[in-house]
Formats: sequence, structure tokens, C-alpha cells
Amino acid sequence: MSWTNKVSALTALLNAVEFTDQAGSALPVDAGFARWVELTRALRDAGRTIYFVGNGASASMASHFSADLAKNARVHTQVFTDPSLVTAIGNDMGYEHVFSEPLRRRGQAGDMLVAISSSGRSPNIVQGVGMARELGMHVVGLSGMTPDNTLRLNGTLNIYVAATTYGNAETSHAAILHHWLDAMLGEV
Repeated sequence: MSWTNKVSALTALLNAVEFTDQAGSALPVDAGFARWVELTRALRDAGRTIYFVGNGASASMASHFSADLAKNARVHTQVFTDPSLVTAIGNDMGYEHVFSEPLRRRGQAGDMLVAISSSGRSPNIVQGVGMARELGMHVVGLSGMTPDNTLRLNGTLNIYVAATTYGNAETSHAAILHHWLDAMLGEV
């Protein structure tokens, strides 16, 4: 694939991003971003916490945007990528609990979980989302691959990219997260 074709493919994916609400109703993309920004600003102003979770490249994005949001938008954030925490919970309780257990102990009603998963089917992400919902947290899910993935069906806001490769899903998710941050900063 040529560079021009790659850029065209990514452009098509980003132009087709889908937002749905908790009931599964479609939202116009700009309205979805506006709702996400409004909710984030309200959380910041109330001193709430935004937690980020992801695996692999999505874990890197979780860490990256947790730091950017804390530094640039003055939002209290936390990410569960500490190797000691992940390996202790994974070893003692099972890898599927590496996000739900810290959330059980730290998350509170009114906080937000941003869950990033290319497939939308990772058991640890799905369990983390379940715990966040149980605690009364807002959930924003970024997913791809198949439109019926579990993550896409369980968020307060669901952002779906119809990417069929991890590279395209990850690149699209990074662009979406950057747009959210830029909107928080009033740069778009």
C-alpha cells in the first residue's frame, strides 16, 4: 500500500467514526465530542478522577493521554500501567482483573473510565468497564474491529472505528483522543 493510499484509508475511517450513547442511539460526531468535553470539564470542576485503561499500544495511549490531560487540562487522572500493580493482580487474581480490582478500590460514582481497546473484547477491559458501571462511573469506550464488540455496547459514550487492523484502529484512536484533548483546551 502506498503512503497516499494509507492516508486515504485512515481519512475514510476517521470520517466514518461513530458515536453512540448509553442506549445505543447514534450521536452526530461533533455532538458526541461536545458531550465528552462537557462531561470532562464538569468532572474536572468537581475534582473527580478520570481513569484510563488499555492493553499493549492502547496501554501506551492510556498513559500518554492521562499525562496530557493532567498536565494541559488540569484534570485529575490515573492510569493502571504500573508493572508491579499489573503483575501482582495478574499473578494473584488473574489477568482479567488487572483493571477491575484497582477500580473497585479507587473509583467512585461520578468518576470517568476511558477504556481503549482495538477489538473491544479484551476480558480485562470488559471487566473494568463492568466495575466502573457498578460503581456509577461514566464510561467512554474507544473500540474497533466489529460493530457488535462488547466495549461498544457498554459505555456512557461509545466511539467506534470500523478499522479491521490493529494499526488503523490504534492510529484512529490516537487521533480521536488528541481531538478530545484539543477540544478541552479550546484549540478546535
